[in-house]
Amino acid sequence: MKSMMLTGIRQMKMFDVPDPAVTNDTDVLIKMKTLGVCGSDVHYYKLGKIGSQIVQFPFPVGHEGAGEVVAVGKAVKNLKPGQRIAIEPAMPCGECDQCIEGRHHTCRKLKFLGCPGQANGCLSEYIVMPESSCIPVSDKLSYDQAAISEPLAIGVYAVKQSIPMRGAKIGILGFGPIGMSVLLPALAQGAQAAYVTDRIDERLDIARKCGSLWTGNPDQLDIVATIREKEPLLLDVVFECCGKQEAIDQAIEILKPGGKLMIIGIPEFGRWSFSVDKLRHKEITITNVRRQLNCVEPALEMMESGQVDVSLMPTHRFSFADTQEAFELVAGYKDGVMKAMIDF
Repeated sequence: MKSMMLTGIRQMKMFDVPDPAVTNDTDVLIKMKTLGVCGSDVHYYKLGKIGSQIVQFPFPVGHEGAGEVVAVGKAVKNLKPGQRIAIEPAMPCGECDQCIEGRHHTCRKLKFLGCPGQANGCLSEYIVMPESSCIPVSDKLSYDQAAISEPLAIGVYAVKQSIPMRGAKIGILGFGPIGMSVLLPALAQGAQAAYVTDRIDERLDIARKCGSLWTGNPDQLDIVATIREKEPLLLDVVFECCGKQEAIDQAIEILKPGGKLMIIGIPEFGRWSFSVDKLRHKEITITNVRRQLNCVEPALEMMESGQVDVSLMPTHRFSFADTQEAFELVAGYKDGVMKAMIDF
């Protein structure tokens, strides 16, 4: 089969590799159909690492996938060849203290698709996953929606971990796919007003179409002063979705006393900085969001029921052979890109 691999910083190459096979009783062989390019994939493409997770080249990334079941192991009970599935990229051990406590996303022995040292990604024509990572999707959902359930689940989880949304006034700093994945369930659950920022005007257009009350480009106006004017009592919760220090600084300024800061963005640097004075005087709570927990199925259900509409998220499409072009587009934030999809 064909597999697209990182071969160096901003370098990719298509390889011919052996076809994967069902070897364990719970294995599922999947023919890939669609993949979404994630910001974390692009971190590996641009930098060769995320924190302590360092790529050993060559290596295939990719974890936002959807496909069709080709074959199953003899212990697989709920899947059969020809079935359409969303892929849950996390493969927890099920035995460590974190798994026993129900925190599968922080499993001590977690294997995650496209994560160096854990598991090859799904930028290949076929992959093998355990049945627990294969989630059947309704015929009402497209392969795009199935793949987008992965980032959407992160947004659903982040909203769940924050505050009750009914009547809440929220900020979303950074409106890429994760920012959009936060906005949609937040509004669906009754957020009263959403203030959204991004440096790409086309993304702000999408935010307005999705229901944000106000949008602003931090390169064109004073975000803090503008939001403070519009909301003198400030915001209940702010979701940092871009991994930028200036966004953290803005979040502290626009949060009300007792407010909550949700950190979702992955920075390209190693340490955040906070104003101790403002953080302490406002008694702001900070919560880090590590991927998601038990939210893929709810994300799929929200799309199927029409509670959320992700149709504006895919903005660009590429063939499998043109994967590097997709990565370059996303890495350079070109052409107003929100989400680049790769079709196999």
